[in-house]
Amino acid sequence: MALTFTTELGLGFTAPDFNLPDVVSGTSKSLNEMKGEKGTVVAFICNHCPYVIHMREELIKMANDYLEQGIKFIAISSNDVVNYPADAPDKMKELALALNFPFPYLYDETQEVAKAYDAACTPDFAVFDGDLNCVYRGRIDGSTPGNGVPVTGDEMRKALDQIVAGESIEQDQLPSCGCNIKWKF
Repeated sequence: MALTFTTELGLGFTAPDFNLPDVVSGTSKSLNEMKGEKGTVVAFICNHCPYVIHMREELIKMANDYLEQGIKFIAISSNDVVNYPADAPDKMKELALALNFPFPYLYDETQEVAKAYDAACTPDFAVFDGDLNCVYRGRIDGSTPGNGVPVTGDEMRKALDQIVAGESIEQDQLPSCGCNIKWKF
């Protein structure tokens, strides 16, 4: 595992569209059919990363909390499953069902979607407004495995609250960090 941070990008870019298989339903889903009325969180995660495992419960809670407010979450795993079989679609489905994910869990086999979003780590977040313009690209909060800071989701929740209220998002955003995406070579 190599500690990796979210790639710095200017905000305001439009979410790249995609069509990926949902490991639970077995159907392909596009960004446009899953996006939220007020906002959409695209989260690059995986099953085995200790950084994802550390914040996964809060991500699920957050998704449930904001669903009724017009914010939808989409989780994507782009890891190389040949070298990381714990992230294979069948294992993704098991995890999504066991934890009752309130969002689709999509498999990016070609890794093209991760590249289109400049995703670098797990977890890696991009938050889009109702027009699919990026307004937040940062961490969920300041907690990481072993640092003693509680997982609260406060930084992303603040951004989501501002979206729901129709307010501008504060520009001070700290990058997420975690394991690097396991690229195919």
